[in-house]
Amino acid sequence: MQQPYESTEAGATAGAARILVVDDDPTVAEIVSGYLDRAGYLVDHAGDGPTALTRAAAHWPDLVVLDLMLPGMDGLEVCRRLRGHAPVPVIMLTARGDEDDRILGLEVGADDYVTKPFSPRELVLRVESVLRRSRPAPADRSFSSAGLTLDPGARRATKDGAELALTLREFDLLAFFLRNPGRAYGREDLMRAVWGWDFGDLSTVTVHVRRLRAKVEDDPARPRLIQTVWGVGYRFEPNGEHNQDDQGGDQGGREGAA
Repeated sequence: MQQPYESTEAGATAGAARILVVDDDPTVAEIVSGYLDRAGYLVDHAGDGPTALTRAAAHWPDLVVLDLMLPGMDGLEVCRRLRGHAPVPVIMLTARGDEDDRILGLEVGADDYVTKPFSPRELVLRVESVLRRSRPAPADRSFSSAGLTLDPGARRATKDGAELALTLREFDLLAFFLRNPGRAYGREDLMRAVWGWDFGDLSTVTVHVRRLRAKVEDDPARPRLIQTVWGVGYRFEPNGEHNQDDQGGDQGGREGAA
């Protein structure tokens, strides 16, 4: 029977976030777990999908570091099943150059991804960033626009009273749009404001906009709320006036081009 990763440091403090590392490579798992442990997190490890789901059910994690290529049940299916049970931030580990795999990871709801080989220190920083954004902001009051209502403290979003199942990044992206209506933002702007990154793969923004449209638009193929501004990026239109040039906005990643 596979045992959980046991901390070698006394660094994990009371109330520390619990991280589940899912990777079938023992070396990668040991290195990642060691760095996260020394950063003060409680770390558990699973080497395959079914074990990961069992570990998560026993002690629900605050975040999952999930390898895409797992034996038997791949990381995409693990992510789907975790998200089907309850919201949880996921950072996907993917092989270098596999852009299609990265896009698939984002499509199923991964909040971030890191390509192998990677710096363990970078991964720890990504974990800290995702966890920081996942924490509620009690001081923020609910706000509404165009039939959408967001409660940042509870991280709850509704459309016409029906609750929306949004991932961490989708919620933050929608909150940014609702707070900044009528102004066009490039993908670089959105990456800095929502993800907190000064650089990265801009397709991350494109995929999240597409996923968000699928949840908030009446007709995602003809979006009225989150509109494409060609040559610039995206604009939130609370009045919902349809942009005749916008047919979903995903034309080979041209949004946000200079």
